[in-house]
Amino acid sequence: MKKIKIGLLARIVIAIILGIAIGTFFPAPLVRIFVTFNGIFSEFLNFSIPLIIVGLVTVAIADIGKGAGKMLLVTALIAYFATLFSGFLSYFTGVTVFPSLIEPGAPLEEVSEAQGILPYFSVSIPPLMNVMTALVLAFTLGLGLASLNSDALKNVARDFQEIIVRMISAVILPLLPLYIFGIFLNMTHSGQVYSILMVFIKIIGVIFALHIFLLVLQYSIAALFVHKNPFKLLNKMLPAYFTALGTQSSAATIPVTLEQTKKNGVSAEVAGFVIPLCATIHLSGSTLKIVACALALMMMQGIPFDFPLFAGFIFMLGITMIAAPGVPGGAIMASLGILQSMLGFDESAQALMIALYIAMDSFGTACNVTGDGAIALIIDKIMGKNRAERLC
Repeated sequence: MKKIKIGLLARIVIAIILGIAIGTFFPAPLVRIFVTFNGIFSEFLNFSIPLIIVGLVTVAIADIGKGAGKMLLVTALIAYFATLFSGFLSYFTGVTVFPSLIEPGAPLEEVSEAQGILPYFSVSIPPLMNVMTALVLAFTLGLGLASLNSDALKNVARDFQEIIVRMISAVILPLLPLYIFGIFLNMTHSGQVYSILMVFIKIIGVIFALHIFLLVLQYSIAALFVHKNPFKLLNKMLPAYFTALGTQSSAATIPVTLEQTKKNGVSAEVAGFVIPLCATIHLSGSTLKIVACALALMMMQGIPFDFPLFAGFIFMLGITMIAAPGVPGGAIMASLGILQSMLGFDESAQALMIALYIAMDSFGTACNVTGDGAIALIIDKIMGKNRAERLC
């Protein structure tokens, strides 16, 4: 018989449902077992975050740096500013809409403390370096590797990247549903889960509406360059959108995105360069989700925040996102470091961020790859104008 494979999203949904269903009657001693596991897993996750940043961001920057020419520079700048725009759009929408949808409550760590649900024992696993040190090290190594003629150190970096990817695939992601089960089991036992679920539903609705608005806006801007109907352009990209919904992978959707982009009139040369590159560096949908979820969770817990804090977070997130396509499970794994270091997210908040993000993972990926087509239209127009000027 063919083995049935349950995807990560399905496993996390099952974990949330089970945690809620049995949390109301589970005895405290059994709850403490999962709280103990969560404490150990959280320590391992904190240990892993700097390694994930160094292993993935270093190679991502080195690979981008190997390219040359105006098309690379223009594409990278447009993709980065598109990602920043989506982050700020999410922030300003959130501060306007979320206060009417979310009631501040007790911080998540106080939920456990109030009920006396403490682990049986704890294991300390200090990280090798803090998150900012890891980021600076990754940028330094990545830029340095991009300028080297030798491949020796680059091969070492790629091997380390492979180790990190396998660690995520073989250890973190398989244990993630159990970790989230423990979080929701504890929250249900503490009587806080229903208010949190209502926040989940409201956030997902707002983010989905923002995704649609963002895509219409991106193609409206592209239409100004190519003088075409934005809705017709967007309609031709729908196969890529729905392929990404199914695959939850920007890389796996590249062939469809490439074909539909050409049907919108983009030259094969530009499409063949821009689409694979943007699959790595353009993550507007993912950034939009992360900013909205982070803002909502901070409001829910009554954590103070301001615009300068989130502005710095969004700028850093835009850079960190270039490592996201290399991480199985999405951009959230690459962003855990700055969520922790810049916004102060603890293990409970990180678990909720992961659950929220993966619940909408396919929609964020679909928004990313569909937006790649809009960037390709703009780049094709700019490059075509430059070619015409050179011929003259």
